[in-house]
Amino acid sequence: MNQETAKYIMQRMSKYLDNQEAFNYGALKEFGRRDDHFEEDEQIISRETIERSIDNGEAYRIMLEGRIVGGVIITVDGEKGDLDILFTSPKEHSKGVGYAAWCEVEKLHPEVKVWETVTPYFEQRNIHFYVNRCGFHIVEFYNSHHPDPNDPDIAGQLDEQFPDGMFRFEKRL
Repeated sequence: MNQETAKYIMQRMSKYLDNQEAFNYGALKEFGRRDDHFEEDEQIISRETIERSIDNGEAYRIMLEGRIVGGVIITVDGEKGDLDILFTSPKEHSKGVGYAAWCEVEKLHPEVKVWETVTPYFEQRNIHFYVNRCGFHIVEFYNSHHPDPNDPDIAGQLDEQFPDGMFRFEKRL
């Protein structure tokens, strides 16, 4: 994807439903319908979680050739940035869309020196994307024996929804 296309890729996000297809894709591919890794109504991330992220951060649509193909939600506090959600339609996987969107996020916030994000242990596509494409490093593994010290309330949810844990990633610029 060239620079001109990347400039037009992001637009303010107003809805959340299309991300469910992207997040459910990974969970259903790994677990099928037999598992219960969903927050509500067979959604890997609940509407409440998404709305809270949108309300507390910056939300953008990822556009490609006039079509909505994904979204990004970030939170920035000075030199620290959190990538809360980044998703692309499964139909657009492996086409450079997510990477181009991430590059635009970094350009939007050159003041950020450290970006963080998390992903479930089973999301191999995400792990590859963050580590091999975007330059993040795995710095911690949250699980029932090592919950997130910054969010101790999530420990119970982690055990229920992702009993095998979540990876935390950092990218230092």
